[in-house]
Order: sequence, then structure tokens, then C-alpha cells
Amino acid sequence: MADGGFCRLPNGTVVVALTLTRPADGTAPCGGAAGAPGAPVRVLVHAANRARALTRLRNLGLRAVYLRGNARPPTPDEITAVLHHPDGLLWRTAPQSGQELWHPIRALLGPAGHAGPARPAA
Repeated sequence: MADGGFCRLPNGTVVVALTLTRPADGTAPCGGAAGAPGAPVRVLVHAANRARALTRLRNLGLRAVYLRGNARPPTPDEITAVLHHPDGLLWRTAPQSGQELWHPIRALLGPAGHAGPARPAA
């Protein structure tokens, strides 16, 4: 279960913020993206509703992602960051240390583009 929360925006969409553990095989090719496998990361998702936000993460291979309650909703700075990103999916290490910037979700998941096992060829 993930620690996090959500915020409903005036236009009806939601921003979901979750604190997850970094995937064991996830590498961060972006410079300055520190953190060892298993370290906590804060993930932000912008979607039409909470269910779709969690589905976006599950489709990337983060299968055990659930949101129970609203213990740690996104801050105004986090909402601004995810709204200004074209993909609407961002992450950075948690707790925030220094001036680390937000990274696209692809940087967390590595070159395979998902956190799960290798997908079979079609």
C-alpha cells in the first residue's frame, strides 16, 4: 500500500501523489537523480479521476499501487509541477533533499519503459 493522497481540481480532474519504493531494477539516467533501489520516491499523476490515475501507474508495471485515504495529498508546488508537464507523470526522491527537480516517469522505469518483468515479443 502506498502513502499518499489526492486533490480534485476546479476542472474536475485530480492530481494523485504517492510515495512508493523505487523499483529494484530501476535506474535513473538523469543526472542528479540520486537514490538506491528500494528508496522511497514521490510519484505524481494527473488524470480524469483517481481510478484512472492508479490505472496509469499499473499500466507501467507498478501493479501493487493502491490509494487508501488522503493522508499526504499533493502540495500546491507538486500540483503545479504535474500540470505543467506534458505527460502528467512525474517523480523525485522522497523525502525531498536539496533542490532536486522532478523527472519524467521514464527516468524511473529505465529503458524498458515499465517496472515489471520483460514483456514477450509480439
